[in-house]
Amino acid sequence: MTVVVVWSTTPLAVVWSSEAVSPVMAALLRMAIAAVVGTMALRFWRISLPWNNLALKSYGYAVLGIYGAMLLCYLAARLVPSGLISLIFGLSPMISGLFAFIWLKEKGFSGVRWLALIISILGLARVLGDGMDLSDGRLAGVALLLGAVALFSASGVLIKGVNIKIHPLAQTVGALWCSVPLYLLTWILIDGQLPTLDPGNRSFWAILYLALFGSLLGFVSYFYVLQKLSPTTVALVTLITPVIALTLGNLLNQEPLTMSLLQGAILICLGLSLYHWGDRLQQWLIPSSKNLTMEPDSE
Repeated sequence: MTVVVVWSTTPLAVVWSSEAVSPVMAALLRMAIAAVVGTMALRFWRISLPWNNLALKSYGYAVLGIYGAMLLCYLAARLVPSGLISLIFGLSPMISGLFAFIWLKEKGFSGVRWLALIISILGLARVLGDGMDLSDGRLAGVALLLGAVALFSASGVLIKGVNIKIHPLAQTVGALWCSVPLYLLTWILIDGQLPTLDPGNRSFWAILYLALFGSLLGFVSYFYVLQKLSPTTVALVTLITPVIALTLGNLLNQEPLTMSLLQGAILICLGLSLYHWGDRLQQWLIPSSKNLTMEPDSE
């Protein structure tokens, strides 16, 4: 429930957090607050934060997602609706599977999964159809999001290839501290203006929410879920969150739900469903050769 709620509300919070400050500053404040609070949590629970070579390698790969993917996501947040952010990030399981197939030589990217990827791409193309206005930088926003998904997926696959066991909270905090200097440098180069945060503005509360929940509670909860529940159950998260995010964007931020957006969302969710459960469905519909073999006549 926690993962679903956090992932569903994060895209809208990202959009709101960038209303009063620049996107880079909003991301910098989020990661810095999360790093400080996370460090306090590590000390409270007496969880070690390793800084050996393998740990640094793991943090470095995580930076691809926390800095690279999130920076592109924040830059895109001013160009595209929050529901579309969640929808495009829903493609990450398939992109991750494709990267694992290419880089780690993992088996399992079957013909059914290629079909699922094609269906999802068609869904994305439908989202970008005539029902969606691509003016005012919308196309650039979608391109930024696709780059963010690629970096996010690559980060997860590369981390998986590092042979080290780190507590999820320590992994998160270590990667956050490695990302904060990069955000600070980016802010100096691109913006450089000190922000004015007003507690009466929703940007202030959105940044605080993302720091405490989006960057800490949501990430740690996701790792806990991965350890305790089956992959099939976890896969439901990627199907549920885009639907909730689209609804929240429409109700709370007056984001239009066009016919092409809804049709594209259905295709993307169909592709995700086929990606996660298509092989099982194929085995059920097409029995194995052993089951089809007729037993010889006893006579």
